[in-house]
Amino acid sequence: MIDPPEAAAAPRRRRSDARRSIDAILDAARVVLGERPDASMEEVAATAGVTRQTVYAHFASRDALVVALVEAAAAEYLAALDAAGLDSAPPADALARFLDAGWQFLRRHPLLLNPTAPGAPQPNRNALSEVVPRRLERLIQRGRHTGDFDAALPAGWLADAVIALQHTAAAQLAAGRVTTDEAATLCLESALRLCGDGTRR
Repeated sequence: MIDPPEAAAAPRRRRSDARRSIDAILDAARVVLGERPDASMEEVAATAGVTRQTVYAHFASRDALVVALVEAAAAEYLAALDAAGLDSAPPADALARFLDAGWQFLRRHPLLLNPTAPGAPQPNRNALSEVVPRRLERLIQRGRHTGDFDAALPAGWLADAVIALQHTAAAQLAAGRVTTDEAATLCLESALRLCGDGTRR
């Protein structure tokens, strides 16, 4: 017996409704936990416009919600890096694009910058800590091969140092010591000097 179209469409509608609820919950968690890392599941639910029971239907615990948020953020960041043309742009431009993608990511997901926050992901639990440095290291190696970057220091060391620079700049911004534009400019200038960009000598 063939199910009528209405019966076949019902599971699809339920899946679509569930996906919308999950997306709303994750977006609310990004905002609420970014502003108040100790916020409750009830606060997340209220911001998402759903009930507390709906949140728990999709995420069994607060930790499960944070893990899902980290996974969604990681996928978003990696997609931004893929779209940035890091393997084709001139190395100095590619480095600027890499840092810009990082700034956009940190603005959207400030919780990931605060490892002391309740429920915040630890570095060894964050897939980005494995993937992103390798992407940057590949960019720096390409710049060394083209002569745009200095080959005196190991590319892996430089990649870690550039990422640490951006975290330092973000911390300075969070402390109110610099503006967003100042932090981004200082970070890029410092990264280019660190990599030995010939135009900065």
